[in-house]
This record gives sequence, structure tokens and C-alpha cells, in this order.
Amino acid sequence: MEMKTKIREKFKSLYKTEGEVFASAGRINLIGEHTDYNGGYVFPGAIDCGIMVEIKPNGTDKVKAFSLDYDEYVEFGLTEEDKPQQHWPRYIFGVCREIIKRGGKVEGFDCAFAGDVPLGAGLSSSAALESAFAFALNELFNGGTIDKFELAKIGQSTEHNYCGVKCGIMDQFASIFGKKGCLIRLNCKTLEHKYFPFDPQGYKVVLIDSCVKHELASSAYNKRRESCENAVAAIRKNHPDVEFLSDAKRVWLEEVREEIPEEDFLRAEYVIGEVQRVLDVCDALERGDYETVGEMMYQTHFGMSKLYEVSCPELDFLNKLARKCDVTGSRVMGGGFGGCTINLVKEELYDKFIEAVKEKFPAEFGHDVKIYDVVISDGARKVE
Repeated sequence: MEMKTKIREKFKSLYKTEGEVFASAGRINLIGEHTDYNGGYVFPGAIDCGIMVEIKPNGTDKVKAFSLDYDEYVEFGLTEEDKPQQHWPRYIFGVCREIIKRGGKVEGFDCAFAGDVPLGAGLSSSAALESAFAFALNELFNGGTIDKFELAKIGQSTEHNYCGVKCGIMDQFASIFGKKGCLIRLNCKTLEHKYFPFDPQGYKVVLIDSCVKHELASSAYNKRRESCENAVAAIRKNHPDVEFLSDAKRVWLEEVREEIPEEDFLRAEYVIGEVQRVLDVCDALERGDYETVGEMMYQTHFGMSKLYEVSCPELDFLNKLARKCDVTGSRVMGGGFGGCTINLVKEELYDKFIEAVKEKFPAEFGHDVKIYDVVISDGARKVE
């Protein structure tokens, strides 16, 4: 509650009044990596850290915003010409503009916000920020009439149109739809989704942040997307109904092996396997079979490292170390080339694993890791 108290104190000192408090969450993704833009499944959940905002209409056409994390105050209007210069206010401005473009109502407001999502760890602090504001502005100015799907799309469009990131829908979806103790299987093509209880008794979920980000990430991401599109185009000649790689069968990929570069074949092989792994993990969870869940996570890491080639030495090291420490499941989480591994660890092995990581990783790479324990939590909501 400490964050809420700080926000409320700052809001009162700035605006001499009190507003309402809203929050949204960062996210993890248990499995289903690089499947979103291939029309496949992802399997995220909201986590117990995120963004909290106090907000109140101010009766003007101006937004007044204070970020406690950046210790910075800005004001801006609500027309396209009013786009702020600084980076962080663009997320708020973009959400306002996207609501207005869709025929929703936004008027001037005062706000103060802060977050406890670790930046740069791949837990999607930006989606948490967009979702908190989209949810709050929907409640305050639109009586909650904009549905949750549209709120997630408003966050995604904010990234595309105001922040220069062509992201998929997963982060915003998890941030808006997250439910305590549940993961969400989301079909990125149809947005059909289903909640799966995730309360692994006797296990912990822990993220190990390698604290590295290799420069390759954005250009390599675009190249991977191209490879997938090439494979789809080749498969479609034989199977015209195939729109995305998620629609393709492994044998159909085999039919075009000679027609596409080996690199494109390997990328597509990973994606088709990953789409199936998400479904296998869901089946395993319904049986309470966490050993299978863990094995699928290791298979995903192997695929991302050797077929999709988006891992890096630090992440491969952490993955191998997890195997040595009898961790049930471990894999790189997110786009790759740095960031975190997500690990499913038996409680009795947890201390031994963390100790090994803290000792062996710095000895190998010369710097420490960061460690985040994960609790699956609620997404966007009003905080009473």
C-alpha cells in the first residue's frame, strides 16, 4: 500500500483535491513465444506489480500529469497537435486520442501515477500504463461502456501510433483481462480466450533477469517475421486456406522444404511446434501435471535458441543451470536476445537454485542478475 499512499499524498499536494485510484498489471507469458504475429496462441497472466494512478476530471480541456517515477510534471491538450515531446506522456496522450478517435469521450483531468513493474525486464510496464489509463478514462468519462477488448486495442494502437512500436495484442490483453490465480490462453487470430487456473502447489515461479539486452533485437525481430511470411506463402500454394503459420501442419511445411531457405524452414518449424506446445501445456494444467508443463518450457527454450535463434549466451547459461539444479521448467521469456528466463521451481529446490544463479552467473559474465518472484494477479481495476 506504500505506493498508493505516496501517489495520494503527491496528488493532494499538486491539485489540492482527491481523485479516484485505478491500477493495472504487468504480465508474464508462461509459454507461446513469437506465436502472436503468427496467429497462434499465447498463455499470459497478469502479475502482482504494475501501475497505479490517481485521477480526477478538472473541468478544462487540458491534461495535467505527474510521474512519481520520473519526478516530472507535464501538461498537454487533447488534439493531435498537442502531442507531448517527452516519451512517457505520449502513452497517456495516445490513450486519450485513441478513445476520442473511436467516438469515446475524454475531457481534461489531473493525475499522478507510479509503478513497481521492473523496467527492462520484459514484464510490459508500458502495457500496464496504457491499460490503467484506458480503464480509468473509460470509467470516468464513458460510464464503463467501452468493452474490455476495445480497451486492449486502444493500448495496442497507442503503441503503434504514438510510441513507434508495432506490438501484438498479448501485453495489453493480459493487463486488461488478467485474473488472480489464472493464466489466459489467448488465440491471437480470433481473440477467443479461456482462463486456466494456475496455482501450482509446492512450486514457485521466478524470473531471473540477465540484465542484458543485445542490440540485435529489433532488426532480428523483423527478419524472423519475414521468414515466417515466406514459409506461409510457400505453404499456401498447396493449401490456399493457410493464412498464418498457426494454420499449418508440420507435414505441410515438410512439403515445401526444398522451396524455401533452410533458415525460413527452421523458423517455421519452431513456430508450428510452439503453437502445439501451448495446447499441450493447457491440457497438462487441467490434469495438474506440472512436470509436463516444465518439459514443454525446456522444449520452447531449445526451439528459441537453436531453431528461431533468438537466445544469447547469458540466457542459454541460465537455462542449462536450471536443468542442473533440477528446476522443473525454464525458458527465455519475451522476444529474446536478453531479458529474463521464467522458471517453474519446486519449493524445496528454490533456495539451492537461487544460490547457484547468484554465484555462477557473475563468475561467468561479470555482473549480477535480478530475481523476481511472480504471483499471478488481477488486471485493470478500480482500487477501493
